[in-house]
Amino acid sequence: MPEKRNQQLKLIYIGNKLAGAGFTPTNVDALGPLLESEGYILYYASSKTNQFLRLADMLYTIAKYGKQADFVLIDVYSTNAFYYAWLCAQACRLMHLRYIPILHGGNLPKRIAGSPVLSRQIFGYSFTNIVISGYLQAHINKAGYKSILVPNNIEIELYPFKERGVISPDLLWVRSFHALYNPEMAIRVLAQLVQEYPTATLTMVGPDKDGSMQQCKDLAKSLGLEDHIVFTGMLSKTDWIKLSAGKSLFINTTNFDNLPVSIIEAMALGMPVISTNVGGLPYLVTDKVNGMLVDAEDTNGMLCAIKELLNDSNKTRLISIAARNKAEEFNWVNVKEKWNRIFHSGN
Repeated sequence: MPEKRNQQLKLIYIGNKLAGAGFTPTNVDALGPLLESEGYILYYASSKTNQFLRLADMLYTIAKYGKQADFVLIDVYSTNAFYYAWLCAQACRLMHLRYIPILHGGNLPKRIAGSPVLSRQIFGYSFTNIVISGYLQAHINKAGYKSILVPNNIEIELYPFKERGVISPDLLWVRSFHALYNPEMAIRVLAQLVQEYPTATLTMVGPDKDGSMQQCKDLAKSLGLEDHIVFTGMLSKTDWIKLSAGKSLFINTTNFDNLPVSIIEAMALGMPVISTNVGGLPYLVTDKVNGMLVDAEDTNGMLCAIKELLNDSNKTRLISIAARNKAEEFNWVNVKEKWNRIFHSGN
């Protein structure tokens, strides 16, 4: 049962709450309901799909509920949403509200370095700054800002563990189709894999963000891989977890990243993860212990890692077990205590 004291605290959560409109769920979609389950009262902004209306709704929500709220949570990303976060932080400062930026995105260190004045106006006046990985914490601390590490979380009981040992060359990729996440690399890996494993398959799950899906389909066709690859589009969490039961390996091809929930979820399911060694990934995946790491854009390196696991069932089994153990560190049961300490430290 949620603690009674939590029921007295009210939170405004500022983020892109767009899952209901068919977009990929973000942190506000996952964390908000979990905080509500602990007894906190939440006001959200925003679910409006138009960018300008969404910003207006965020500022309006802060103005309307600010004096009632104990804290304002603000998701911070490195893209244009960074400016939304800056405006919301300034609104909080004008109203003398305690606000807590939650930093996401593997490219935020570059943004902080490139926008020092705006960064100081966001992170220098906050109650504290939440980072979801050791990678981001190292960079924001270096920039001179206080921070508390609270990782992304999952509800571990939703992810049935399946130990992988003897495996087949069936790959799973789960991410939004965007150039930052380099989805074409997955197809090039598959093209090499089918030369030695003619039954190899790749399933790519996720919505299109910038036209990358069509580019991937065109590439697959040009390489003669139509019979080896499936594009599912966006799936619900339940559906892609069900789909994963028939897949052996999870590949992550991104060029920038922080602490992707999809990788934590794959590890919880017992899928050995083969990922590019970028951003916050080395803080999550330990090479040859609970996953495999290769350099960014290293198609041949990823192919070799896949073949290594296909040919060594004992190593695959040990990585599968270690991956689940690592994922359990992100269980909501453990993570929620960190949030409770933060919120109640201000009272």
